[in-house]
Parts: sequence; structure tokens; C-alpha cells
Amino acid sequence: MVLVTDYPRTFSEKDLLSVREHGELATQTDRDYDRFRVVPARSFSRLLLSAAAVAFLALIAWSVLSNPRWGWPVFADYFFSEPILVGLGRTLLLTVLGTVLGFALGTVLALARVSGPPLVSGLSWLYSWLLRSVPVIVLLLVLNNLGYLYDTLHIANPLTGTVYLDYPMTQVLTPFTSAIIGLTLNQAAFSAENIRGGILSVDQGQSEAAAALGLSRGRQAFRIILPQAMRSILPNGFNEVIGLAKSTSMVYILALPDLFYTVQVIYRRNLEVIPLLMVATVWYLLIMTALSAVQFFIERRFARGAVRTLPPLPLAGLFRRIFPQAAQPRQAEAARSQSRPVKGLQGAPIIQRAGGDVRIHGISKSFGVLKVLDGIDLHLPKGSVTAILGPSGSGKSTLLRTINHLERVDEGFISIDDELVGYRREGRTLYELKERDILRRRAEIGMVFQNFNLFPHMTALENIIEAPISVLGLPREVAVSEARDLLDRIGLSDKEQAYPRQLSGGQQQRVAIARALALKPKVLLFDEPTSALDPELVGEVLDVIKELAGTGTTLVIVTHEAGFAREVADTVVFMERGSIIETGSPEHIFSNAAHPRTREFLARVR
Repeated sequence: MVLVTDYPRTFSEKDLLSVREHGELATQTDRDYDRFRVVPARSFSRLLLSAAAVAFLALIAWSVLSNPRWGWPVFADYFFSEPILVGLGRTLLLTVLGTVLGFALGTVLALARVSGPPLVSGLSWLYSWLLRSVPVIVLLLVLNNLGYLYDTLHIANPLTGTVYLDYPMTQVLTPFTSAIIGLTLNQAAFSAENIRGGILSVDQGQSEAAAALGLSRGRQAFRIILPQAMRSILPNGFNEVIGLAKSTSMVYILALPDLFYTVQVIYRRNLEVIPLLMVATVWYLLIMTALSAVQFFIERRFARGAVRTLPPLPLAGLFRRIFPQAAQPRQAEAARSQSRPVKGLQGAPIIQRAGGDVRIHGISKSFGVLKVLDGIDLHLPKGSVTAILGPSGSGKSTLLRTINHLERVDEGFISIDDELVGYRREGRTLYELKERDILRRRAEIGMVFQNFNLFPHMTALENIIEAPISVLGLPREVAVSEARDLLDRIGLSDKEQAYPRQLSGGQQQRVAIARALALKPKVLLFDEPTSALDPELVGEVLDVIKELAGTGTTLVIVTHEAGFAREVADTVVFMERGSIIETGSPEHIFSNAAHPRTREFLARVR
């Protein structure tokens, strides 16, 4: 035990050193830790194991290099020979074409499987089942022998007899085209399941957030879902590519001279089996090393936003040790950016378009046998602020989601400014709109989710500009300028390049509000905007919503913050078991509620 004390400074330096060495006490001067030298702990067993591993590798290398039977001179003669390089080029070409075409087809099959109509989804499953069942070598042989089943590739009009194409099948399916088609079909079946698994790993809230912003299905898939799914797809995907590179050796059955087939031809002539096999082995190792390097950088690219700190580049740590001064300016700039004070709400109010008049006409909604909404009728005037209260499971969030048609109702309908949401009217008949028309309508109905649902692979700025550019068609410069103005007004101007994972919960929710505001909606929906926040972060989000309450936008807020609802709302709605129990002004609901269930609930949440 070391006793730290303000010992009288009558000791000499020699005495103090002696005392410290014996560990009996320390002086006040020892608290200046900057002067201490740190000696890392050393493990004798680790050093011993490392030495043994190095010795073992050295023995193997010496054995391989010193044994003349490996035939290294023959290896050197053939490593860069023309036949080997031609075969290598064909292997690389088969790998690249099989990868690109296979993953392109696999992506289509995966999207069809997870979002297509039942027949399309079933056909995608049937394809994967069949092609994953057939060995690659069998598939290649079948394709190469199709000419025996069909003499020509014949395309004609059966009504007029006009022939559009009539070509010998044996000239269409050459060994090379058979190899490309076979490898592509096989690769697509496996990559489709890999991509589907990646898509299923993405939180469903991401799809809902993209749909609520009005992004098209294609935009949702290729800008929101697939970039996030890539972190799950890439490891298995590159395993498949590496497997494909090695599977190209199977095209030898088509007498196609790839790298392995060329090596076989040569060693059957000169009987130098081992040296020629080593030629193929080293080239395959180089191919796999290049693919591994590509994999590292692609995975690092898609890790942005998913981790707080990106994986270091190879040898980056060694570079920093050798040139520590090179990293200092960047670290200083990062420290300065982190030390900037976060501004509060400022500037003029956030001006939006005029609010929408929302009318909810007798809507009902069931999930199986559970009825979550039962004949809801409600009128929300333009520019009003409505707070919806009620116990968990009362249907509040479901009601909110029906307003922007994220949930389709079983009965009734909803209109905004006398335009139906999700339907068009002809006489007394309602026709459900196509998805693209529903998405266009949703751009007028912003939504802020309970769990933020920011796109984690995009910065705060990119989250905000995505919908204005793709849905409203704003030029990027205009969208960026407006997004920066919104970030400045919510006090996050210094966070535009931060990813959601680098923000606090309150900051994420404020960015989510700015993202919804970027579309200038008529109606803005809040689904429990503070329930996922720590108590100390609730205030900063509520301050933003209070400011929005005076902008003329129609606000609908599902919340458990009774005090906030009383302060901000024009109308308070109390729900239970899918029905509206009571509606009125905050003064009426909180001070003189007519229904006993309302009074009982408010007594518990105050």
C-alpha cells in the first residue's frame, strides 16, 4: 500500500528516491504524471510462442526453398510464360463477368423475393432452389450440349410466320459463352440468398422512414436499404467471389484453356507436375490477395456511419509511429471541431407552407382478430396542434400512421384539404392509388419517428437533402443551402458531417425533425418523439416542437408528456382500446375532463 501525503520537504532528492523505491510513501511531486515513463507489461509466454511461430515458419520456408525437387527453376521459367498468362487472363475474365452478371441477377432475384408479388416471389425461390441443387459441372455440361436438343435459336411470329432470328445453337453456345452463362446462373442463385439475408437484416423502420419521405421504391432499395445491407452482404459475397475464381477451373470439361487447364496441358507434356501446380497456386494466391484488399476497402467504405471510428488503413499505425507529427494537425482540427459550443435555437421561425385541414372519417383497423382502431372520427383544422394521449396499446401510433397511409385502413378514409390520402374518388367509389402516387402524396405529410429512423450510412446533411432532391426535384445546391439553414435553426450547424451514431439521442431527433421539415409538409406527425430519450435530452426536442407550433403547420403529436401537451396543444385527444374517449381543449381535458377514465389516466401521468 502506498500512502500519498504532503510530507515536509526537508528530505533530499536522494531520500525521496529511496522512499519511493521502497514503496512506503510518495510526495506531492509524484502527482505530476506527465513526467512518468510508462513501461508496458510484458508476457514471457507470448514472446516464447511468437518466437516458436517464427521459427516454425522459417523451417517451412527453408524446406520449400532448399529442396530441389520443388523445381523452382521450372517454376520461374513458366510463371510468366505466354500460355500461362493467356490462361490467367481467361480465368480473370470469367471471374469478373461471372461476378458482375451473377450479382446483378442475384440482386434482382433478392428484391423480387422480398417485395415482389407472390407469383414473382415464388419464381425467385424456385430459381434459387433449382440452381443451388445442380452442381456447377453438371450445369456447364448441360449448357454445352443444348445444341443436341435444339438445333437453332429460332424466334418468329407464330401468326404471320415472320422469322426474326434463326441461328445455329452450337454457334450461340460456344464453350466460352456456356462457361459465362453457367457461372452466372450458379452465382446468381447463391448471391440472391446472400443479398436477401442482408436486406432482412436492415431494420424495418428504415423502410418506413424512406416511405414516409415519399422516396420511390427504387430509391428506397438502392439508396437506403442495400447500402445498409452491404455490411452483412460483403463478407459472404467476397467468399462467393473467391469461390467463383476457383470454380473457373471447372471449365476444363469444356476444353476451355483457363489457368488450371493450361497448367494441366503443360505438365502432361513435360511431367513437371509440382512446379506447374505451384505456378497455378501462386497465381491463385495473388488473385485472392487482390480480392481481399478490395474487400477491405469496400467494407471500410460501407462501415461509414455504422461504427464510430473507421477501421485503420493497413500500416496506418506504423506510419503514425514513424511520422507522429503528420497526424497532429488532423487531430488538432478534430479537437477544435469537438470543442465548438452547440448553439441553441436561434433566428427567425422555421417557415413552412400553410397547414393542411385533416379530416378522419370513420376509420377502423384490425390486425387479425385484434381491432386497434374502431370507427375514429376526428377533425384537425389547418395550423392546429393536436396532442393524442392514452395508455399503451390504445391505438395512438396506428392512428398516426394511417394519416400518411403507412397503415392501410379497413374502413373509412382520411382527407387533407379535401384530397383523399391513398385513394381517388369517382362518384361514390374509392380507388386505391398506385404506390408512386401514394409516395408523392406523402411528401406533404412529414413524420418524426419514436426511434428517429435516421439513415445511419448518411451524414446529418445527407439525411436532410435526400428527399428534397429525389422527391421534390430540387437542385443539390438549393437543397444543401436549405438543409444547412435548418441545421442552424435547430442548433446543429456544426454537426452536418456527423453520422447519426456520432450524435446524442436529442441531436438525432432534432435532425429527424429537420429531415421532415425539409419537404415543407402541410401536416407534421410526431410519434412519441421523446420516449426514446434520456430525461435530460427531452427538453431540447420539446423546444423545437414548441417553435414549430407557431409556424402554421398542422401538428399531430402522440405523446406521454402531459405537461407538454397542456402547454403546446390546441386540442387534446384521449384514446383507449382503439376509440376516442374524449376530445377538448387542454383546459377542459386537464381541469374538467368529463369521462372518468380520462381523469383516472391524467391523475397517474401528471
